[in-house]
Amino acid sequence: MDRCVNITSSLERHCIQGKCDWLALPNGPSLSGSGGQINSSVTNISSELHGIEPSVLRFSSLISKDVSNFDRAVAFECSMFYCVGKFAASVTDGIVDQRMLGSWRNDSARSNDTSDLMLRPPVEFTNQTGQATTFKVSHIAAAAINSFMTNMFIGSGGINNSGPVFSSDVMQALYDTSNLTRRIDNLATSMTNNIRGHNDNVSGPAYGIAWKSETYLHVRWAWFAFPATLVFASALFLLGTILETSYRDVLIWKSSAMALLFHGRALNLSSPSERPVNQLSSMNARARTVKAELLETPEGGWKLTQDDQ
Repeated sequence: MDRCVNITSSLERHCIQGKCDWLALPNGPSLSGSGGQINSSVTNISSELHGIEPSVLRFSSLISKDVSNFDRAVAFECSMFYCVGKFAASVTDGIVDQRMLGSWRNDSARSNDTSDLMLRPPVEFTNQTGQATTFKVSHIAAAAINSFMTNMFIGSGGINNSGPVFSSDVMQALYDTSNLTRRIDNLATSMTNNIRGHNDNVSGPAYGIAWKSETYLHVRWAWFAFPATLVFASALFLLGTILETSYRDVLIWKSSAMALLFHGRALNLSSPSERPVNQLSSMNARARTVKAELLETPEGGWKLTQDDQ
């Protein structure tokens, strides 16, 4: 984690031979000249950070977009340190949400060239039964990270007539930001995520409750009543039609045109000497032996006439 404090009030303005273009922090970085500049170094200035063991890095940055304008100069001192964080994670609709519930640090825990950095949060913090969990930072890793971070956050730069000139990309990133505290927070968060994302031999599984989606059907019977009523009424109508046609001896002709040909007035295909042709199958058989033709009438119409030949 990290903590940054604004130490702009500690800035000192120095004048040499009537030219007041030198800004400095006590025992810290300084700026002189004109144009936008930044200067960062490892410091120990703010009393607000004295109680925090800077197990990763402690530095200060002096930034001025225009050295000739004292009001535009800002200074921050930041301390980055190891801590034990407590997280809560949840998955909703396939999206992982992680929140930090709290953190614990031990400012008396220090690492050196031979001993590791040991962090032992109390049982009340870890919510673990029995002996408190121990978190260890190897003294080799701690020394390497401290050396790397120190080299990265010591530097200077600025913008002159030839353009931007910075000792490193870190200096340019600190100079360009409008919120240095948030940028350092983002750096600490990225380092935390990187450490959490790399498993090691002492890491164990995290047990919890996993949820999955299942599909359930909820029937709303009120909406089912209308189609069910239609089906029931249709069945009653069909049954009534069957009974009525059976009672009245209605012949099953359906939509066949043979019924009109055999029983219509214009054309009589039935022979008086034969039995009446009423069944559809009989009409189809009789039609195969009858010849008919379509003739034009004197009135200009058309008439279907049986050919007796």
